[in-house]
Amino acid sequence: MTDLERLSSWLRCPVCGADLSPVDRLVLGCTSGHRHDVNKRGYISLLGGSKHVGDNAAMLDARDAVLESGLYAPIAVAVAAAVPADASRVLDAGAGTGHYLRAVLTAHPDAVGLAMDLSPAAVGRASRSSDRIDGLVADTWRPLPVRDAVCDAVLDIFAPRNLPEFARVLRPGGSLIVVVPRGEHLRSLRAATSMLDVPADKADDAIAAAEPLYALLTREHVSEPLPVGEAIRNALIGMGPSAHHVAAGTGAGADPLPTETRLDVDVLHFSVRDGGRSL
Repeated sequence: MTDLERLSSWLRCPVCGADLSPVDRLVLGCTSGHRHDVNKRGYISLLGGSKHVGDNAAMLDARDAVLESGLYAPIAVAVAAAVPADASRVLDAGAGTGHYLRAVLTAHPDAVGLAMDLSPAAVGRASRSSDRIDGLVADTWRPLPVRDAVCDAVLDIFAPRNLPEFARVLRPGGSLIVVVPRGEHLRSLRAATSMLDVPADKADDAIAAAEPLYALLTREHVSEPLPVGEAIRNALIGMGPSAHHVAAGTGAGADPLPTETRLDVDVLHFSVRDGGRSL
């Protein structure tokens, strides 16, 4: 199977829903005649008219700094362990630069992955990071340009969730792995800045929203102290949605920035229910 054939094996046409296949050197097409160009770097954008904005280069650099530091390694370990051993095709929705997907593929040496993100820069980095990762620029909130029942597992890590679409692209009995922050996650850092708050019941809300499409199999609490110097503090602030809102306290009355905070998340493993893909 060529690289282009493998990329197309994940995808359906965003216009008509028919399966895509290679029709030229860097072009995928469907039987209805719709054509979609593949980036010379090997990934494809099927974004359509989305109004949402993906992470910019500065946010991606900040995320890479945090993830490559190893501070979030307990999350990667838990996610990789939650993916079933026989999973061979893994979609990471909101993949960013592919850090967690690479961890899963390292633990599952026969698997391949699809890194999907709204940011072309993120997808480019993810697809270049491993010859087992294909790249797709798409909006999670819209119908996914991904074939029915083509994925053994879907990862959703600190990312938006399109639960009906995830159920559609999962094979019967496939796994959805969701990571959500708890109330203590980065609390000391959030308290000293204007980072976005985290509801204490976020996991409970995610579990409730997953009914009736999914059955919860496991819920793992991952919590570790995080030492944070100035560079990592700045990266933690700059790597996510808070980068659009944050302003660290300054001036005589400002709270001092912490030198330690806490990693505190729930890793939720769901199985798509029988019939869930048709709901």
